[in-house]
Amino acid sequence: MSEKRLTVPDVRQSKGQRKLVVITAYDASQSYIAESAGADMILVGDSLGMVVLGLEDTVSVTMDQMIHHTAAVSRSANRCLVIGDMPFLSYQVSAAEAVTNAGRFLKEGRAQAVKLEGGREVAANVRAIVDAGIPVMGHLGLTPQHVARLGGFKVQAKTALAAKDLLDDALALTEAGCFAVVLECVPSPVAEMVTKAVPIPTIGIGAGPHCDGQVLVYHDVLGLYDRFTPKFVKRYAEIGAQARQAIASYADEVRSGAFPDSAHSFNMSEAELEALRAAGLPEIKTS
Repeated sequence: MSEKRLTVPDVRQSKGQRKLVVITAYDASQSYIAESAGADMILVGDSLGMVVLGLEDTVSVTMDQMIHHTAAVSRSANRCLVIGDMPFLSYQVSAAEAVTNAGRFLKEGRAQAVKLEGGREVAANVRAIVDAGIPVMGHLGLTPQHVARLGGFKVQAKTALAAKDLLDDALALTEAGCFAVVLECVPSPVAEMVTKAVPIPTIGIGAGPHCDGQVLVYHDVLGLYDRFTPKFVKRYAEIGAQARQAIASYADEVRSGAFPDSAHSFNMSEAELEALRAAGLPEIKTS
């Protein structure tokens, strides 16, 4: 596999040529594993609010928190395109504020692109960010920052009218300069329609098999987060269960005195031990 970093033009050119693999990750170790396993892009998602920070939703996540985690991911990513997720109210207020905040992801977070939620209502701000030289990935369908308006984490675009609205949003984001768009929790036929209609790659999450790529959260893929498992998540391992068992075994051995044993301890030369004994210190056990 090439060590050359994937670029935004590479992503655009992949349309119809190959499927893109995207992982949402939050720190340097996750970034290293995702990249070495063959991911194309790493999205530093604002889902870190729920998965990493223990918040109830993504709305409370701040710019500083997102920059902190994006920088950590970027330090371990040499080949993957790193995308920073713009948090709630970091891009909606004004075009100038959107550009400033997007720029922080590149300057401080060392990302190569940003992602933001919404369609026609944010298209002007998307254009401003792109015009400032910052690549933008869109996000349509179930947009978690708007969960209060949507009435919960529900499948979107289930009617013909809603599907047409979503398509219009995707076309607007394309016109505004997005290089790709995430489609979350929409019926497979709708995602297929959008994928065929737009010239940029679609990245599906709960959007069926017809998208140009797929994204899942690192913790979901590995079975590390079990508070809520969406229908679209496929677990490829149960690392969480293994981790709990490993820590339980560690705790048992500490309490029983089985750990640490001699194999996991350091010793001294016999001459130095004799010197300690000669100093009149309490008797020293050597094993």
